[in-house]
Amino acid sequence: MEIIYNPDKKLWGDLTARCCVDSPEIDRRVEAIVSDIKANGEKALRQVVERIEGFVPGKFEVDQAVITKAAEKISPELKAAIKTARRNITAFHTAQLRKEPVVVETMPGVRCEQRVLPIDRVGIYIPGGRAPLFSTVLMLAIPARIAGCREVVMCTPPRADGTISSEILYAAAVSGVDRIFAVGGAQAIAAMAYGTESVPRVDKIFGPGNRYVTRAKQIVAADCVAIDMPAGPSEVMILADRDSNPLYVAADLLSQAEHGPDSQGIALTDDVEMAEKTAAAVEMLAGKLSRKEILAESLANCRIIVVNDREEMIEFANRYAAEHLIISTADPEGIADRISAAGSIFIGAHSPESAGDYASGTNHTLPTGGWAVSMNGVNTDSFLRRVTLQTLTKEGLRSLAPAITSMAGAEGLDAHALAVTIRLQNNP
Repeated sequence: MEIIYNPDKKLWGDLTARCCVDSPEIDRRVEAIVSDIKANGEKALRQVVERIEGFVPGKFEVDQAVITKAAEKISPELKAAIKTARRNITAFHTAQLRKEPVVVETMPGVRCEQRVLPIDRVGIYIPGGRAPLFSTVLMLAIPARIAGCREVVMCTPPRADGTISSEILYAAAVSGVDRIFAVGGAQAIAAMAYGTESVPRVDKIFGPGNRYVTRAKQIVAADCVAIDMPAGPSEVMILADRDSNPLYVAADLLSQAEHGPDSQGIALTDDVEMAEKTAAAVEMLAGKLSRKEILAESLANCRIIVVNDREEMIEFANRYAAEHLIISTADPEGIADRISAAGSIFIGAHSPESAGDYASGTNHTLPTGGWAVSMNGVNTDSFLRRVTLQTLTKEGLRSLAPAITSMAGAEGLDAHALAVTIRLQNNP
């Protein structure tokens, strides 16, 4: 891994840049897929799937019998692990649920309320390419159920033989997914956004994916349906000092690098010896892992950066705004208190990012690409909407009328003022 020693702050912008670049060709392809399915529905969906996958199933929806049978193929050990993760995710996301209405009398006769309602039907997208990410099913379906969504629809790409992994099907069954469709890519996003004869239209789409999926989500979000967030390649930043274990730091870097060739890991330290030991540990451990081809590509996007001191570590971390931030230093809590931008923070030497990815209880669907400066990861609130209400008595409207009519007049909106004065004139 490349080690960068004490870079000038003028270079920090380049060092915090992500590895992805815009691709007009991908944009063109995705826009064509989305517009075709929007205009032509099921017919276009089947044509797109056949063109991309080389085959099209008789139907996209997975039969309940297939879902039920998938449980027989899961080992008792994995079932126990999934149930542990489900229990912890449920506990943490249930604690986030706040459905109590807000009621305030802002002035005599003027009552304002806020009610919390679940989104009716949500769609979740589960990648199934290089690895079947069944853990993401838990992260999305469980909070949707806790929030009270009426229906959870899932799309995931089938394997080459047209089937879906048993792990994904089992996770969907135990998480409360209602309907599962074997379709992936930009075409799955378009199908959920606009609806087809087989795939129902949803009100909000959740889930990570490749650049085609991400671009499709951005397109439909500008047109007709909400999305959770822009979701790019996975990333991690690790803060380390002389007290850190370089093997731990290296393992955490590799755990993100193995996601895909465009994943990124950065180790940030104020200790030169730690940087050099970490680089050696990465090389040693990478040779023992199974996904060597992916690691060879993604490690080119990773780097170790040596800065002057702890203060610069904190400043750089906040500028980078990592999806995952691991603080493996002396006094990690003290540093965590000063972090203002990160998707999820892992505090201390015994808190690997893998814990949050799978089973600690926090959600692993997080903002990437620096979006953590202004966005949070998926949580129970992501599946809720807040509706405001107001009730004015005759006396309340009379008291508020001068403010309303004055402001309406200043904006040149006479009908707004009329809606008030006509009530007062006809009901003095």
